[in-house]
Amino acid sequence: MKTEEHEVLLDIEGMTCASCVNKIEKALGAVGDVRSASVNLATRMASVSATSKDLGPLLDAVARAGYSAHLHTDGQTPEDETRFFLRRLAVAAPLTIAVLFLTFLAPERAVYAWLTWALVTPVQFYAGWPFLRSAVRAARHGTTTMDTLVAIGSLAAYIYSAATVLSGGMHHYFDTGGVIITLILLGKTLEAQARTAASDAARTLLERGAKEATILVNGEERKVAIDDLRPGTIVVVRPGEKIPADGVVKEGASWVDLSLLTGESVPLDVGPGDEVIGASINGHGRLVVFVTKVGANTRLSQIARLLQAAQGSKAPIQRLADRISSVFVPVVLGLAVLTFAGWSLASDAGLANALLHAVAVLLIACPCALGLATPAAIMAGTGRAAELGVLFKGGEVFEEARRADVILLDKTGTVTEGVMTLAEVLAVNGATQEQVLGWAAATEAGSEHPIARAVVEGAHARGVVVPTAAEHGVQPGAGALATLDGEQIRVGRPEGLPPGLEAEADRLAGAGLTPFAVWRDGVPYGLVSVSDRVKPEAADAVRRMKALGLRVAMVTGDRRATAEGMAGATGIDDVLAEVFPEGKVDEIARLQAEGHRVIFAGDGLNDAPALAKADVGIAMGTGTDVALAAADVNLLGGTMSSVADALELGRKTYRVIRQNLFWAFVYNAVMIPLAVLGALTPMWAAGAMAASSVTVVVNALRLRRFHR
Repeated sequence: MKTEEHEVLLDIEGMTCASCVNKIEKALGAVGDVRSASVNLATRMASVSATSKDLGPLLDAVARAGYSAHLHTDGQTPEDETRFFLRRLAVAAPLTIAVLFLTFLAPERAVYAWLTWALVTPVQFYAGWPFLRSAVRAARHGTTTMDTLVAIGSLAAYIYSAATVLSGGMHHYFDTGGVIITLILLGKTLEAQARTAASDAARTLLERGAKEATILVNGEERKVAIDDLRPGTIVVVRPGEKIPADGVVKEGASWVDLSLLTGESVPLDVGPGDEVIGASINGHGRLVVFVTKVGANTRLSQIARLLQAAQGSKAPIQRLADRISSVFVPVVLGLAVLTFAGWSLASDAGLANALLHAVAVLLIACPCALGLATPAAIMAGTGRAAELGVLFKGGEVFEEARRADVILLDKTGTVTEGVMTLAEVLAVNGATQEQVLGWAAATEAGSEHPIARAVVEGAHARGVVVPTAAEHGVQPGAGALATLDGEQIRVGRPEGLPPGLEAEADRLAGAGLTPFAVWRDGVPYGLVSVSDRVKPEAADAVRRMKALGLRVAMVTGDRRATAEGMAGATGIDDVLAEVFPEGKVDEIARLQAEGHRVIFAGDGLNDAPALAKADVGIAMGTGTDVALAAADVNLLGGTMSSVADALELGRKTYRVIRQNLFWAFVYNAVMIPLAVLGALTPMWAAGAMAASSVTVVVNALRLRRFHR
């Protein structure tokens, strides 16, 4: 029997760089019942999959690694972190300015040296306390982090300067330590603010929900907090109010605005029996709603959880950065020692200059940018996507979307609106149109298939009396069967027809209609055709997909003539027609065997295997729960524009990830040799290190400006 796995989100405190991420992942992975663990530097979260619900071993493992953890619901928000660094920066900045003034402008007197020492001490031990504490904590556990580099670098300058002043010397480097801490605090503050902007999406999504609801108790209306709602509660939603929770309309008729959830502005008409989603806005009518889901079970909360999981995921391209960062800090410490020894022994620069060059190496080589490069881009990309009604399930989707070269679009519900209507009826062999339509409707009566409903509803709309048939059945490949007045009626594909009727079927199919033949006791008596309107945005969406270099194909069970008529109207390249549901998987496998990377977009229950088989599966928001579960990308809306949005934003996000990693690698490849050679002072090194982290986050934030 398969062991059930539980997903746990933990907030991690004390992480500063990519090497921290690796240490925590290894610590969590060593816990016996943990199946997988992924730690995200940008979100400060760990996503753990384990067979046990016991948090104790997980928290202990993180503590043994030198950090602390707790459940995500109690976690520190990015705004708290910004304030934490800002308080220390407010102390460090004015004191450091005063230290610089005394160092470079004041006369060389002992009193000014002692005053400089006094001013820089709060900077070193209050403003710099987070770095010192983290370094000590890491040392106790036999590890090193970015804060180890900062602590050693600033303390080296401080201790050397203190010893110089105590011995009566004037040439101290208190300004170096003060500037190092101040610049790094500035970088941390800016980085925290930028990460707050990147991670706003999940919190903003939850904040879109209603804060209170009007419940109906014994015919009286009463206001309650949203947390007091329970399944089964009856709520009243007036025009313009937010629907407080997921439910079903009991009374009233209105339209609801789902744009807060789907990013689409087209309203949806609702009436008794229709489902409504919490956080959507009621239109012009008063609705009485039976609540079915509240709290964490609502669609809004589920979307927020999916978004958080995606933002905490990793892209495969990050593996190289993880491998490098796992050994980065120890290597840098060794390089700093060699730099100090080299400048001390191989030149006449003196111990002071040798120390400054070693400190510069420590500061310039911080792997912060390396650790933030991928998660910052994923956070920004998935956050912006959620605002547009697109949910990516993980970071690997971005890479797969970039590599794909073919997209298969299911016709019904994806390219078309999926709402069938009766179009044209033809009669032959002495039958009338009313008879042919009546026989077809009698055969299709009771079926929930969209085409069957279109035929039955169309017959009633035309005033046709639908006779009562018996022995209803369906034969794959033959169509719907029934018995009427002792004779068998069959409605199915227009195959094996006389030449004249077959020509009419081709004409209807060429016009984009879906024709079906009606037989009575094996004799064809006519054709019934239904239409499914192509989505108005389909042609533009196909154009956008082609602009990405994708070959666009449509797959359908319809006749080729019908499918090609729709393809021609939308600019689709290829048509895979007369493909049964199980054949969609075969078509994807065939394309993959030819070396193609395939995206599949669909919405139906029978699309789930194809969505799972494709390299990237995109489920339309109008689809079934099974389809949504099988897909890699879920669209909250049902438009073709959302498919194009997902692909464009996915590729842009991957491009930003590559840009960030390139910058992070190049930064270290160029700056470390310069520091070793003595071309950088510690102050410049601290500024460059802080700037590198801010640069990758700000670059990622460009994704927030993505528009359709």
